[in-house]
Amino acid sequence: MGENRLISIDIDDETLGASGPDAEHERRVAIFDLIEENSFGLPDHDKGPYALSLSQVERKLVFAIRDEAGEDVHTFILSMGPFRGVIRDYFMICDSYYDAIRNQTPHQIEAIDMARRGIHNEGSELLAERLEGKVNVDFHTSRRLFTLICALHAGQTR
Repeated sequence: MGENRLISIDIDDETLGASGPDAEHERRVAIFDLIEENSFGLPDHDKGPYALSLSQVERKLVFAIRDEAGEDVHTFILSMGPFRGVIRDYFMICDSYYDAIRNQTPHQIEAIDMARRGIHNEGSELLAERLEGKVNVDFHTSRRLFTLICALHAGQTR
């Protein structure tokens, strides 16, 4: 694996604690998937791999990035405002999807799942745009980071 990748993700439970076992499970899966495969690099910095710490300050997401030795490399803050609508829509379509699995035909489930993936892609693209100039990520890493952000906000938005 290359140097432009994440090797660990730490969540500040004080500010971003998942609520309930389902949210905690989603968070663990999102972290595992992200660590398993990602592309994460800093512009003008080639000393990866990196460790990422996520926390929240005044409804803003804080990305604190360290190198493999634990030395601080870069910290930046993203406002959650631009994500609120897409996260809300994503949770609504996920609820519809899980309900459809129990009550609808395979064709209806597939249609809802396509909409769910579309909203997830929209959130992933928004995240990639907001990270531009701060962190270089590929589409799959952006998707996994968006999944993690959603998992972290599951209890706060529902």
